[in-house]
Amino acid sequence: MPTRQWRHTAATLAALPTLLATLAGPAAAVIRLPEPSVPPIARAELNLLTVAEPRSAAGYSRDRFPHWSTRAAACDARETVLARDGQNVQRDDACRAVSGSWYSAYDGRTLSSADDVDVSHIVPLANAWRSGADTWTDAERESFANDLERPQLLAVSAASNRSRGDQGPESWKPPLAASRCMYARAWADVKYHYRLTVTAEEKAALAEMLDTCRPQPAGEDRKRAT
Repeated sequence: MPTRQWRHTAATLAALPTLLATLAGPAAAVIRLPEPSVPPIARAELNLLTVAEPRSAAGYSRDRFPHWSTRAAACDARETVLARDGQNVQRDDACRAVSGSWYSAYDGRTLSSADDVDVSHIVPLANAWRSGADTWTDAERESFANDLERPQLLAVSAASNRSRGDQGPESWKPPLAASRCMYARAWADVKYHYRLTVTAEEKAALAEMLDTCRPQPAGEDRKRAT
């Protein structure tokens, strides 16, 4: 897509404010990551992504995406997300979460120990590498791996995150069906912002998950554009 057209489309999408939302489930299941775009915008973003075969994994390692950078008051990105996504989180002097509870949007579990919680990269680092991040600088990859401004980091159960690994939506989707709309919207947002590619199978799987989203209330899109 020509750069001028991309910038125009990006500016149009960015001008639309986002809504706060909750997942179906317990009252504690509030989505605390930056709210992904509403389904019609996420679908538009998805349709603007370049479809391509995965790039080579040669040269990839997690070390090429320096993660859990210090953010503020000696708290790194992981601890920042644990505090953001948890309930009644208490920290020690080193900013580590020592108590609290966390609702895992991937599988619907509520966890009472930070040791059982992973901070998931919605778009896994290896997937990003194979879809364009291999050409980035290490500083750009560090920014991606610690991005708190977009819906890229989410506290979930370690079991669900590790079962996913670096699989894309064509191979893995959240076991909790109510979370699949959020997951697809977040994935589309992140890939659109970073201009990463998708495979044909990945795009089809994301479109299928977006089909599970509840319809927007009448007039909601118009309200968001004003």
